[in-house]
Amino acid sequence: MKKRARGLCVAALLLVAFALWTVLVCAVDVQPIGPNGTAVGFATLNGAVHRFTGVHMELYVITDWLGLVPIALALGFAALGLWQWIRRKSPWRVDRSILVLGGFYVAVAAAYIFFEMLVINYRPILIDGRLEASYPSSTTALVLCVMPTAAMQLRARIRHRFLRRLAVLAIALFSAFTVGARLLSGVHWFSDIVGGVLLCAGLVGLYAALAGKAADDLK
Repeated sequence: MKKRARGLCVAALLLVAFALWTVLVCAVDVQPIGPNGTAVGFATLNGAVHRFTGVHMELYVITDWLGLVPIALALGFAALGLWQWIRRKSPWRVDRSILVLGGFYVAVAAAYIFFEMLVINYRPILIDGRLEASYPSSTTALVLCVMPTAAMQLRARIRHRFLRRLAVLAIALFSAFTVGARLLSGVHWFSDIVGGVLLCAGLVGLYAALAGKAADDLK
C-alpha cells in the first residue's frame, strides 16, 4: 500500500510539473519566431536548439513510420483483452492489468485530442504548407506512453528471463532512438519534447501505481 501511495504521489508531482511547464511555455520569453509569425514560448532556448539541429525531413518520416510500432502494440494488448473477454465470457474476468491499460490508453487519447483542440504552439516548420499543433510532441507522447507500459506487461508475461530482458532492452533502445530522432528532425521545438516527456512520465507513473498489484498477479 505504501509503495502504491508513493507511486501515486510521484505521478501526481510529474503531472503537476507538466502543467507548470505548460504554463511557462505560454508565458516565458514568448516571441514570434515560428512560421507565419506564430508565437513560441522559451523562444531564445527553442530557437537556439532548432538552429543547432536544423531540419531533417528523413528523420521526420522515419519517426512517423516508427510510430506505427507502439500503435501495433496497443492494438495487440486490446486484442488480448478482447480475446480474454470472449474466452472468459465476462469483461470483468479480463486480467486487471489489461483493464487498467485500457483506461490508460483512453487517458492518453484524451490528452492528445485536448492538445489538438487547445493549440499551445505550432511546429517550427510548415508541414505540406500548413501549420500543425506541436505541443506536446504527439510522437514522443505515443512512444513514451505505450512502450514503457508494454515493457511492464511483457516483464510480467514473459517467463524466460533472457527473453524478458531482451524485450525490455529492445523497447528502451527503440524509445530512446525515436524520441532522440524526433528532436533532431527539427519538426518540434525543444519545449514540445520536454512537455511530452513530462506528460508521459506522469501518466506512466500513474499506470504503474494502479496496475502494479494487478501485474504482480500474473507472475
